[in-house]
Amino acid sequence: MGKTATDWVLFVVLLIGALLMSGPFVWMIATSFKPAADVFQFPPTLFTADPQVENYVRIFTTIPFGRAMANSLVVSVLVTLLQLITCSMAAYAFACLRFRGREALFLIYLAALMVPSQVTLIPNFILIKTLGWIDTYQGLILPYAFSSFGTFLLRQYLKSIPAELLEAARIDGASHAQIYLTIVLPLAKPALGALAIFTFVAQWNNFLWPLITTTKPDMQVAIVALATLQCQYNSDWPLLMTGSVIAIVPVLLVFVFGNRAFIAGLTTGAFGGR
Repeated sequence: MGKTATDWVLFVVLLIGALLMSGPFVWMIATSFKPAADVFQFPPTLFTADPQVENYVRIFTTIPFGRAMANSLVVSVLVTLLQLITCSMAAYAFACLRFRGREALFLIYLAALMVPSQVTLIPNFILIKTLGWIDTYQGLILPYAFSSFGTFLLRQYLKSIPAELLEAARIDGASHAQIYLTIVLPLAKPALGALAIFTFVAQWNNFLWPLITTTKPDMQVAIVALATLQCQYNSDWPLLMTGSVIAIVPVLLVFVFGNRAFIAGLTTGAFGGR
């Protein structure tokens, strides 16, 4: 079918919007190659006549950025894996098992979504400090090992699985563990992929919790390490932009490789249900 005038207008509008939204990223990449003297040059220029490729080396010598990137990767991957396990188990119970008070318990479970994270920040910090988990991986990871949102997302998806399929498995003698591992999880791959991307990106960009639970430079995550480059009276903007470019790469890779699962999880029942 040929393109109508409306289609072309919509295409142009979306293209202009995409270019506008990509502008800050282009400026960030260009700034990462600038010397400090060119950052506040007036009139501003996008590209510099003296590109500083060594900024991408200096970021690793000025601060322990390599260790910070490794910390972010460890925390984000482990939190993602833990949430996939715990949320899928809870979602299976709420969607596929029949027990008294299931709906009421699920509503109470969902009430946690209405509580701002800032409200639980101090109690969680006191608990982590009491356990001696300051400057530890468990202190960064375990408070985020569970997610009400992830349980809700997977539960809505699992409710779209035909009940007859699960009932047939029970008649054949399959246990709940077998149904969960061999039927539910394979069918829930799109929703699991969407949750994995949501969780990984959220943890990679998590700033406040790692900021208050880490005091040693070798336990800082990437986003906190980058914040140390900003001072009250002076900031190394080229180095900050360099670190930001490097920190974005893992998130882009996750989205590129998980794009299909992300879209499928949002369009094939993740927010539906019977």
